[in-house]
Amino acid sequence: MSALLKNHLKLHFVVLLYGFTAILGKLISLPAPQMVWYRMFIAFLVLGGFIYYKKIPVNIGRANILRIMGVGIVVAFHWITFFHAVKISNVSVTLGCMASTTLFASFLEPIIFRKKIKWLEVFIGLLIIGGLYLIFQFELSYWKGIITALISAFLAGLFTVLNKLFINKHHPVTISFYEMISGFLSIGIFLVFIDVLPHKLLTPTTSDIIYILILGIACTAYAFVVAVDVMKVLSAYTVVLAINMEPVYGILLAFAVFGQSEFMSGGFYIGTLVILAAVFLHPVLERMQKK
Repeated sequence: MSALLKNHLKLHFVVLLYGFTAILGKLISLPAPQMVWYRMFIAFLVLGGFIYYKKIPVNIGRANILRIMGVGIVVAFHWITFFHAVKISNVSVTLGCMASTTLFASFLEPIIFRKKIKWLEVFIGLLIIGGLYLIFQFELSYWKGIITALISAFLAGLFTVLNKLFINKHHPVTISFYEMISGFLSIGIFLVFIDVLPHKLLTPTTSDIIYILILGIACTAYAFVVAVDVMKVLSAYTVVLAINMEPVYGILLAFAVFGQSEFMSGGFYIGTLVILAAVFLHPVLERMQKK
């Protein structure tokens, strides 16, 4: 199996885990900030244990650590907005809007890496906007969830592109470790600021603990490291492109778990299909353009 194919398969398994993340977010009773706080704490512990066991270097210089921890704050607030969107709308609406991450990445990557904007990616982004318009038009009752999910999508595109700055210089586990620490600390400061810590922090139920462990270990520590690692071979845009399969996996899982509560109007599915069609049209057009 070629390295390219192997990395694509690994990436799609991670995307499947990402889709399952939305299911867990709906099942866990905790508010989004507290859920993410527990999630990042568990991921930090698991990654720390892995680093100790594998003797992975963590001394990468103060400046590099601070930059990576800055990205960790973006990751934390991406997850908070993502889970909040799931709770105030549903899994299908949130995941449908998350496909717009591609649009944001198409503008962010050239800006951050000082490259020319690829107009093909802009065209794909405009198609995605058309799909989002259909979702808005037919599911206006979920407008708060749609706006929150779009903010989350922007943050997802931002941290995916920013991680590309570090991946060729540092071990992916080291990167993820510092991002989980900074996310955990930043959310902790946020919870203190809104007067949740230390007195109003909710204690997870038994089922919450099980779901949070799955969320923290499988869907975060493992998935996050692999998502960063595949960027050694794949571009940030390719990673974001594959992540757009998350709505497909997630919506199918949501139907299996939650049933009719995830059933949406025909317009929603047309809009989602437009977004996904744009995503899969991109590599075809790119290949034609190169020829």
